[in-house]
Amino acid sequence: MSRPGTSTAKEGSKPGFWKKGTSFPGSIKPVYGAQHPPMQQASLPSKSKKDDNGKLRSNKKDAFHDFENKTSDAWDDGDDDLLVMANIQMSLRDVRKTAEAVIDNHSKQINAQNDSKQSHVTAIPSATSSQGAGPGVGMRLNTGWQAPKTTAIRPTQKKVPDRQVIKLEKFRSAMAAQNTDLDELRKLSWSGVPKAVRPTAWKILSGYLPASLERREPTLLRKRNEYFGFIEQYYDTRHQEMHQETFRQIHIDIPRMSPLIPLFQQKIVQEIFERILYIWAIRHPASGYVQGINDLVTPFFVVFLSEYIENDVESENCDLQELPQETLRIIEADSYWCTSRLLDGIQDNYTFAQPGIQMKVNALKELVKRIDVPLHKHLEEQSVEYLQFSFRWMNNLLMREIPLRCTVRLWDTYLCEPNGFADFHLYMCAAFVVRFSKDIQRERDFQGILMFLQNLPTHHWNNEEIGELLAEAYKLKYMFADAPNHLDKK
Repeated sequence: MSRPGTSTAKEGSKPGFWKKGTSFPGSIKPVYGAQHPPMQQASLPSKSKKDDNGKLRSNKKDAFHDFENKTSDAWDDGDDDLLVMANIQMSLRDVRKTAEAVIDNHSKQINAQNDSKQSHVTAIPSATSSQGAGPGVGMRLNTGWQAPKTTAIRPTQKKVPDRQVIKLEKFRSAMAAQNTDLDELRKLSWSGVPKAVRPTAWKILSGYLPASLERREPTLLRKRNEYFGFIEQYYDTRHQEMHQETFRQIHIDIPRMSPLIPLFQQKIVQEIFERILYIWAIRHPASGYVQGINDLVTPFFVVFLSEYIENDVESENCDLQELPQETLRIIEADSYWCTSRLLDGIQDNYTFAQPGIQMKVNALKELVKRIDVPLHKHLEEQSVEYLQFSFRWMNNLLMREIPLRCTVRLWDTYLCEPNGFADFHLYMCAAFVVRFSKDIQRERDFQGILMFLQNLPTHHWNNEEIGELLAEAYKLKYMFADAPNHLDKK
């Protein structure tokens, strides 16, 4: 795949999205959504001119300035309506009644707001938010955002809804066998794993735990001790000149991770992630640490934490310092080994120039060209490159496009599929973009398409939406996985 900064002869006349001199995708830089463009510099380009009204007229090459100028008068459209309303004659009685109703309604609203002054989080905050947190599900921190009040830890309870009892018993029966039938476990897990058995099921499906029941406890003990042996051996080297840049980048990225989930802003949790990511990076020098790897730890951490607490970590601010230190050590070690297993299958996504991601983006382009021709043509006509929106999908496995609860459900299936985080993820991305095909085609310019694609309306999604996408992805896999020539360029 050619570098995104180059253009073919056919596209030579079209303005490139990637500016010259900028870093190549995959470098250790925060990925900003189009809804939150980089802040304008104080000094505008020298080529900007003023029009007859004294307004700045930006160079056509500046996409965001051009977009802003096109919409600067959007709020003037209703002026004529106001003039028409001014000519309507109304009786003095009606005017007084209307004024009294408005004042009364306004007073009630003010009183209600004063009675319930509580911090809240919006799904898609204003694009003018000044916080530096990275995007996630098209969301960022509001400037006035505050974490919800701390709630007490609630130990996990054994209550299970009736509709899940039968499925749960099947899982427990499968995992309690002397030698778990992995094919049967994958078949059960494909449609979702019950929360009560998800921690153990994920450890088995990821290859961290063996299928043999009697070998599981010795394996857990050995691997956990091995991880903390790595901590004692390597963690003190993080300030050495050879490794300090790696640790510095990890230390910068972790606070940006899931900024709207209070759990991940706790110091004790951030220190756990620092150790996990640093140990993995120095033990895998071929790739080292690359931004995006930090996101891949969070589903494992949350799932293994759910074995000990009942709290909803997406909405509650539970203080993990209330948990025993040994419990936190177990969660940390298990998260490290399962993340390592995952990354072993997609490590070429994070080696130099990230060839794995580039190949997947090319494959996604060819796949969409076959399954949704109008969408593909629309993207081409508006000079939208697939790399510009799908790079993050591949790099972060859609974690910044959907809520954390949906990511957990998605990974139930990924862990069941052969090479699920690489091959099946491609079909999931294709189903994902095609789901919004009509919305994308309604956007008539480059800026609108990119803004929509990088801030998709998924904050309200649950398991139902993910289940529908997985079914579509499975259909695409069935059609194309065993017929790779269908994806070759004709």
